[in-house]
Amino acid sequence: MKNFIIGITGTYCSGKNFVSRLLEKRGLPALDIDKLGHEAIENEKESILKRFGNDLAGSDRTIDRKKLGERVFGRPRELAALENIVHPAVLRMMNEWIAVREGKPCVINAALLHRIPFENGLKAIILVRAPVLTRILRAKRRDRLPMASIFRRFKSQKEFTSQFFKGKTDIYRVANNGFGFFSAKNRLENRINEIISLMGL
Repeated sequence: MKNFIIGITGTYCSGKNFVSRLLEKRGLPALDIDKLGHEAIENEKESILKRFGNDLAGSDRTIDRKKLGERVFGRPRELAALENIVHPAVLRMMNEWIAVREGKPCVINAALLHRIPFENGLKAIILVRAPVLTRILRAKRRDRLPMASIFRRFKSQKEFTSQFFKGKTDIYRVANNGFGFFSAKNRLENRINEIISLMGL
């Protein structure tokens, strides 16, 4: 049975997780691929340590993800090696999660949504956007990265949006501009309600 799969994506710190939670509140189960990736890293721990070094394991024998990220960032060959270990495990767990939904609508929240080979394709994509300043403030608050690292991440996603307009999947843009005022949050929730209605859910 084919599932009605809705993909959520957007650039770094655009506010994807908040939009995902709004959909969950409206009865749509959502899967965070980033969290699934963390689980896959631990599941594939031995392969990762063998490839990248035992010093990546902490005192509790869990992988130091920050150190692992530093080891592969800016090194295409090393990143590809890590992805070859982790991505098949993530894909397997994701497909198992989708299968449990038994054809019911569900949400996949993924920054790299365009790289996921969905068996039956996506029915719709929600593309979350936010102003650069808002994204910087979120990155500083959440990840506590130096400005140079934040802008490197921004630069690496310069062509992010264009890749989603090559197919025929319906795309819904959502502005998640921050919630300094009640009206901003209210507009976002109204937009989510509108999208759900347009999808016929």
